[in-house]
Amino acid sequence: MNPGELADLAALGPDFTWGVATAAFQIEGSPTADGKGPSIWDTFTHQRDRHGRTPVKDGSTADVATDSYRRYAEDIALVKALGFGAYRFSLSWPRIMPAGIRPVNRRGLDHYARVVDACLEAGVEPWVTLFHWDLPQALEDRGGWTARDTVHRYCDYVTVVAEALGDRVDHWMLFNEPLNIVISGHVTGAMAPGRRSLPAYFAALHHVNLATGLGSRALRAADPDATVGTTHYLSPPIGSGPGPLARVAERAADAVLNRAFLEPLLGLGYPWRESPLLLGVRPFIRDGDTTDAVADLDFLGVQYYTRLRAPFLPIPGLWTVPRFGGAEHGHELTSLGWEIIPEGLGLALDAVHAYGAFRRIVVTEGGASFPEQLVSGRVHDHRRIDYYARHLAQVAAARARGVPVDGYFAWSLLDNFEWAEGLTPRFGLVHVDFETQARTIKDSGYWFAEQLGGSAHP
Repeated sequence: MNPGELADLAALGPDFTWGVATAAFQIEGSPTADGKGPSIWDTFTHQRDRHGRTPVKDGSTADVATDSYRRYAEDIALVKALGFGAYRFSLSWPRIMPAGIRPVNRRGLDHYARVVDACLEAGVEPWVTLFHWDLPQALEDRGGWTARDTVHRYCDYVTVVAEALGDRVDHWMLFNEPLNIVISGHVTGAMAPGRRSLPAYFAALHHVNLATGLGSRALRAADPDATVGTTHYLSPPIGSGPGPLARVAERAADAVLNRAFLEPLLGLGYPWRESPLLLGVRPFIRDGDTTDAVADLDFLGVQYYTRLRAPFLPIPGLWTVPRFGGAEHGHELTSLGWEIIPEGLGLALDAVHAYGAFRRIVVTEGGASFPEQLVSGRVHDHRRIDYYARHLAQVAAARARGVPVDGYFAWSLLDNFEWAEGLTPRFGLVHVDFETQARTIKDSGYWFAEQLGGSAHP
């Protein structure tokens, strides 16, 4: 290993949580099984424009994905074999409430009870994400996250799930990456529901923040012993130009990309001064919202893959849409063109810790997609091993300087359906043949297993 890599995972200590993550829509398939209703991602991935083109880059859908709705026991056995003590997975709201509201679909809820039980039987701790982007289409038809009523429907969904599973689930995450829900789903249209509207962005931003605060209290009311968290994509945004004007753009981008999601949860409101763009949220704020948006959290999940770059525009607060990729200093790129910048994770952890408000921080996602092939039963993904070793070195360094980060979840257990990118990118520690659904542990999976005491061996 190079000096900037962590070769010995045990260096992070015996109290460190090692986990691996997935998301329901990306792995489950079975889009109508057992009474499931459609989600916005079912709708989005089946859209065609007048030229017959789909919004998914490779034209695939998640109708089968990794077939994990039926193969969940096999997948949990892989988590155990790789040596991970925790499995982060999400619940599909439209499986549990097909219309987004009561009545509850008992068959869908019972499925997740079986998944939780399988984790516990395997000695793997379930970490449950309540919302990982797959909003019931029926709620989208009524305005989705642009409608204030969705906040209340979300809180009711949280209550239903916590009452059903709270006796067996300790760790909960309210949302996965609101940044992508709000910006990719409501400004760029690159992700479901595919909206392209600034008013939609402002409404969704505020309503997701409000749902996080109110949802945290609904969860605690239903499960007083819950360990409650939420996750955010956090990154040092970098402007594309030199000089003081670029610094202005960076501060505005930081306000929109990071602070607009974190600070309302802490009772600090929106950072209007750094980004006048955010003044557009004001019409959606009602009396009491500043208090209601404050989240009662035990931990914050930090998610980081690469820095976000916000190209400069000369009017503070107005900037082009943030984007991944575009190496400026010779950084290595993933197969999606994302820069590999491990130090960005350290900067993100420091930025969160600087608030002095989060007593526990967990890296709830990190990983990379690379071109790779299954040859003679093996996938030699040494670049992924290097990626994890370098990022985990940043976690170790952050712990050494007092940041209370005590867990890391690799993304992902399996190659899966990577949202608008489709089935082409491969992030998994386990290779999936999408034709046969055969699972093959990659060298990166064996690397974790060797150090974490897993039973998997080449």
